[in-house]
Amino acid sequence: MKRIIESLATLSAITCLAFAGCAAAPSQAISRIAFGSCIKQDQPQPIWNSIVAQEPDVFILLGDNIYADTIDMEKMRTEYAKLTAAPGYVALKETCKILATWDDHDFGQNDGGADYPMRAGSQREFLRAFDEPADSPRWNRPGVYDAHIFGPAGKRVQIILLDTRYFRSPLRRRDPRTPGSGAYVANHDPAATMLGDAQWKWLEDQLRQPAELRIIASGIQVVSEDHGWEKWMNLPRERERLFGLIGDTNAQDVLFISGDRHFAELSKMESEAVNYPLYDLTSSGMNCARPEWYADPNRHRVGKMIVGDNFAIITVDWNSPNPQVCLEIHTHEGGLALQQCVGLGELKRVANRG
Repeated sequence: MKRIIESLATLSAITCLAFAGCAAAPSQAISRIAFGSCIKQDQPQPIWNSIVAQEPDVFILLGDNIYADTIDMEKMRTEYAKLTAAPGYVALKETCKILATWDDHDFGQNDGGADYPMRAGSQREFLRAFDEPADSPRWNRPGVYDAHIFGPAGKRVQIILLDTRYFRSPLRRRDPRTPGSGAYVANHDPAATMLGDAQWKWLEDQLRQPAELRIIASGIQVVSEDHGWEKWMNLPRERERLFGLIGDTNAQDVLFISGDRHFAELSKMESEAVNYPLYDLTSSGMNCARPEWYADPNRHRVGKMIVGDNFAIITVDWNSPNPQVCLEIHTHEGGLALQQCVGLGELKRVANRG
């Protein structure tokens, strides 16, 4: 009997290692979801050690996971290899599940969208770099969007990874003679799309899946709307469609996470379509924060803007009758720089919410 028990323990350990992190097995509840964006593969990457020390169950790469900006897929593969061979990244991969979507620089073109000519080849290199299973639907459809559900009923966390690049319509550039800063202004063309028809239909299906917490990952910011750079508000009809879809599907307990901006901040807004507060936790600049952008306005910002290299963690206390979700920004050394906690009861649709 002892030998049987030891054999089962060994088999369990092997299974966990194959999954790259026992705590992120789909049937087990997860309570620590970390994420970050914007890491330059040719620069030192000490932040991985701080992330590993936080012992996340899952880590989400939100985009600009490398800086390639190329139509040469051999170069793209070479740049990915620099990331995936970094000792800190390897250590993280051995301890937790890693999920990923992309933004513009790993997509292959600065601020690029559907007009990028090598998007299909870039998708193959992305999937190859992040060890996408051979039977994954991502190999057989355009775009890298994906979704995962972790945990048993009552503690399910759904992570939805959007692709805001592959299908996105051209942005409208700001006339440099007009007042303002940044490159873009709102494009109100009703034909303009952020996600494309197939991904919109897929997202609707995902929002109808049962879950106690939904994390929607977007490479670009969803809630922030005042700066002149890339964001969902560049296509305001599409942002309203997103909020409307959350409301129409009665999707509860939705949180947004985003990257791209080379600083960190938390945004919060009210939406009549959703009828509960929408939070967007932005973490960006894992080794390439940009101090010159720290003055960008954001009417929805909660607390302070976080300067310097950073990563984020969402923690969930499933033991509370009203589970608490804490949204945190950590410095590259691991220190807590920003924290906002909210009960899941506050992220539910209420008919007469004021």
